[in-house]
Amino acid sequence: MEQMLQQVAQTMEKKLDSEIERLDALDNSDLEAIRQQRIAEMKQRAKQKQEWLAIGHGEYTEIDNEKEFFTVCNKSENVVCHFYRNDTPRCRIVDMHLKILAKKHVETRFVKLDVERAPFLTGRLKIRVIPTIGLVKTNKTKDFIVGFTDLGNRDDFSTDLLEWRIAKADVIEYSGDLLIPPAEAKKQRALQIQSKKTIRGRADSDSDLDFSD
Repeated sequence: MEQMLQQVAQTMEKKLDSEIERLDALDNSDLEAIRQQRIAEMKQRAKQKQEWLAIGHGEYTEIDNEKEFFTVCNKSENVVCHFYRNDTPRCRIVDMHLKILAKKHVETRFVKLDVERAPFLTGRLKIRVIPTIGLVKTNKTKDFIVGFTDLGNRDDFSTDLLEWRIAKADVIEYSGDLLIPPAEAKKQRALQIQSKKTIRGRADSDSDLDFSD
């Protein structure tokens, strides 16, 4: 296990060294082109963000009926919809997490819909368990998070875990590892950091060795 972690750490260091060498090899004109491209991308992103905010992104809001659900999906490419019922305590847990994620992921519209107001839609989507979170992309349902089964079957799951599960449907921008849950990924990063420290410690010890007679 330790040997494998050392190999991973060494591979990461080699990639970093290669990237530094590539940047060092660029001349001023290349760097200016990269800078201008970056500025253009930032301006476009800022414009896009304003457009998202104008149609309700950045907040977790309630919609009133099925018609409004379809309107939301027509306006926004990515939609996370919490199908809830007032008498279901677990729905309040979902509300808490989605409020946080709505502010973090402005690229996606986060809404909630009372199933009592949407009998046709819930029947069409075959929603039988409450809460259910529908994940919609370009007007098509990509996935459903049904109850808390995918969240460890416990009420105290983390916002990070729900974020990761939503990201698996490609309806939010996510920089983490989609193959590994965030808690496990955090453990692996900690092991990698410890491995790097071990490697550096050994290197320092080796440099202090005196082989003179």
